[in-house]
Amino acid sequence: MESVKISDLYDLTQSLAGEALIELTYPWEMLPKIKELIPVLGEKLDPAVYEKKGENIWIAKSAKIASTASITGPVIIGEDTEVRPGAFIRGNALVGNHCVVGNSTELKNVILFNNVQVPHYNYVGDSILGYKSHMGAGSITSNVKSDKKLVVVKGSSEKWETGLKKFGAMLGDHVEVGCNSVLNPGTVIGRNSNVYPLTSVRGVIPSDSIVKSMADIVEKY
Repeated sequence: MESVKISDLYDLTQSLAGEALIELTYPWEMLPKIKELIPVLGEKLDPAVYEKKGENIWIAKSAKIASTASITGPVIIGEDTEVRPGAFIRGNALVGNHCVVGNSTELKNVILFNNVQVPHYNYVGDSILGYKSHMGAGSITSNVKSDKKLVVVKGSSEKWETGLKKFGAMLGDHVEVGCNSVLNPGTVIGRNSNVYPLTSVRGVIPSDSIVKSMADIVEKY
């Protein structure tokens, strides 16, 4: 089943953004709101758990942040999350609990639900990654079309105009993306789906699918 609604993709108890997301229908509607949402959430965080490190930067005291990581606000980094050497967090990033932001990984205008792993050489921009989703080494989100036109989400029988020039990918809970894959602008991957390595993905991928290539998508059994 093609699933593009927030209610189809995410366990909203697994992100500080859950209460904001529940007010919307489609996850990409949150992308223009992340910058304003983070300071609102940050001011409500428990100072016994989170420390304010700079202008609109809140980092959980239990998080492990490498000294060579670059972090620009607005940012929230959750409990027991690890930010590894050379990570580049450019701002507008809400990173959940128990996440891994790895070596040379770049984040920009994103929500990472709890237990997300982007551990090796990933670029994640203008995207939302669901609970326990994982991007293999070198896999990236491509967030701007080559013709610079507004992104349209394309399903098998329906299209959704987003009105956005920048839109990477929406990954549902428990999505696995193989190494060196590219998620093209406007990609939506349903819950529990897997993408083979070296795959160029676009459009809507149904939940519980295995993407061997865009010409070979099979249902999980």
